Amino acid sequence: MHLNRYWICLLILQYGCRLPGQPPSCTLLLPQYVFDGTELLENRAVLVLNDTIAAVSDSADMQLPVGCTVREYPDATLLPGLIEGHAHLLLHPYNETSWDDQVLRESQAERAIRGALHAQATLRAGFTTVRDLGSEGAGYTDVGLKQAIAKGVTPGPRLLVAGKAIVATGSYGPGGFNEQVTVPLGAEEADGVDELTRVVRDQIGHGADVIKVYADYRWGPNGTAQPTFTQRELELIVELATSSGRPVVAHAATAEGMRRATLAGVSTVEHGDGGTPEVFALMAERGVALCPTLAAGDAILQYRGWNKEVDPEPERITQKRASFTEALGAGVTIVAGGDVGVFPHGDNVRELEMMVDYGMSPLAVLRTVTSGNATVFGLDNRLGRIAPGLLADLLIVHGNPLESISSLREVEAVMLGGKPVVLKD
Repeated sequence: MHLNRYWICLLILQYGCRLPGQPPSCTLLLPQYVFDGTELLENRAVLVLNDTIAAVSDSADMQLPVGCTVREYPDATLLPGLIEGHAHLLLHPYNETSWDDQVLRESQAERAIRGALHAQATLRAGFTTVRDLGSEGAGYTDVGLKQAIAKGVTPGPRLLVAGKAIVATGSYGPGGFNEQVTVPLGAEEADGVDELTRVVRDQIGHGADVIKVYADYRWGPNGTAQPTFTQRELELIVELATSSGRPVVAHAATAEGMRRATLAGVSTVEHGDGGTPEVFALMAERGVALCPTLAAGDAILQYRGWNKEVDPEPERITQKRASFTEALGAGVTIVAGGDVGVFPHGDNVRELEMMVDYGMSPLAVLRTVTSGNATVFGLDNRLGRIAPGLLADLLIVHGNPLESISSLREVEAVMLGGKPVVLKD
């Protein structure tokens, strides 16, 4: 029987085993609690060997290998590294610089540097994987950032990137300029069979992990949100992407945009503000997940003057609460993702706090931001849970997040592939 060299090493580590060409890295973690991606456990020890979780067992039964570093974390919880479902690492908060000015006035060099800093902040906050859904006018800079992180040029989480989102001609911005003025757009325009085929395949060729499409946008009369692509166009995008093994995600805020995207077979619907019981029932039936991005709308309204502590809740927030409740009631799979970039990178827990405030239990939120997101994104064979054989992307926080989800802000340690990126004594 052939055994993976990691398991051989684990079995005889106490007798001085070494992997070819390198000494093994061995760490034994002893927290008060372990959230394994499904449930909260007590008195568990987790053994990390190189980049892999080697063993999880009762702390009293775990035999300490010779030469293994032991780290005890009383009053702390060990979790899988959190997975951010909707971010824009190349954007920064709109109360600092408007979206239009970021697209039109900031160089791609500046945006790349900002992106690297945002990636570091995200990783240090305990989010070890990020789905970045659009470079917003910065071309394939997100692909380059992913590659730089993988090479060790700059610290950051594992990335799934979308490159340029796809929009229908005339629907996206920046806009409002004289017809003689040509400005860079925040996404890539494409229409019809031939053009959509070329653009989807071109984006795949440039390194997009995910194809993002705007199924609707604010291009209706008086700026109302209306569908953009036809049903057949959306189906074509999904067909092309799926044939390459890639999912499609759809920005959709109207019931009709959500319905078309769901019927087309997208993986997730982003935002979903205008969802109806009928649409949510269809999403649940078709296995299409919802990434509600609660924190983005909350942040934008505060930028516009809403004082959350004293002012009545705006209608947009009340409607968002209602639609989120309907989605939960319909059994729609929820993705944890805040549209980070609208608000500061590193403040990703804000979305999780709002999910609890809007009606999810802390346990459900923890499952969503770990094993749930991993399953929806096709990463569950390596990430999202604490189990032998999975990658050692780990987070340790002070306290018990089941008692207060805000405990996720109290980061004591972060490991990416078994290597500490945050380590507080």
